[in-house]
Amino acid sequence: MGLAFAFMWSSAFSSARVIVLYAPPMTSLSLRFLVSGLIAIALALAMGQNMRLNRAQWTSTIVFGICQNALYLGLFFIAMQWIEAGLAAIIASAMPLIVAFLSWVFLKEKIPPIGIIGLIAGFVGVAIILSARLSGGADPFGLFLCLIGVTALAIATLVVRGASSGGNVLMIVGLQMLVGSAALFIPAMALETWHVELNWPLVLAFFYTTLVPGLAATWVWFLLVGRIGGTRAATYHFLNPFFGVIVAAVVLNESLSLRDFIGVAIITAGILAVQLSRRSAGKPAPATRSKVTDS
Repeated sequence: MGLAFAFMWSSAFSSARVIVLYAPPMTSLSLRFLVSGLIAIALALAMGQNMRLNRAQWTSTIVFGICQNALYLGLFFIAMQWIEAGLAAIIASAMPLIVAFLSWVFLKEKIPPIGIIGLIAGFVGVAIILSARLSGGADPFGLFLCLIGVTALAIATLVVRGASSGGNVLMIVGLQMLVGSAALFIPAMALETWHVELNWPLVLAFFYTTLVPGLAATWVWFLLVGRIGGTRAATYHFLNPFFGVIVAAVVLNESLSLRDFIGVAIITAGILAVQLSRRSAGKPAPATRSKVTDS
């Protein structure tokens, strides 16, 4: 289950890269969230869930609908018009490092020395990859959008930490998607031209992104957390940078350098050190995404 989740979540960057080659990014993502949200709400109603959410859940729904779905994924979709899917996956994998760093600096959470070393190592790994890609001609604006997007998600994770308790989780997932769809619809209509090159790669990528990373990965994640707990389940996110670059290389024929592999290995080790340090300190590890959201 853990391997399946990590693979599905990581593959979303490659399918998104295909989508933005043939369709406007914000419009496509808004439509994807609309479809995913309606399906999730229908499933939630069939399971007996309802829309009677507590205040913390409504906060989670609105904040994450805007920050994760509209800002994080929206900016990544826009950026992948110019940068490769593997690079986007690597930047996204740094989110737990950003959460830990912000918790340490602004929330004064104590992190053991191994965790601090992990933070430093993780950011060094990101810097190695970014420097290699920038020298190789990667678009700086696309990288900037990804960094803004992943930081927005990290901040939202801190703001709504623990708000997923209280039940109706699948309903919250669906409502968050609808919030993201609505938030993206307005700028999409104002800034984008509806020009779609309809073909089989686009159709397959759209439905794959909607059903597999969007819904199936979310469902597997909930089952995994229920079986082994959130802290242990979060360790499978260590595989995301690895799977992200491998899927992009196989599916999209993106090139990989030795510095990419070194950077991914350092990032993975850094995340692992941070998670282990927080576990040894008796605190929940920062997940790479909300327990109530999809990728």
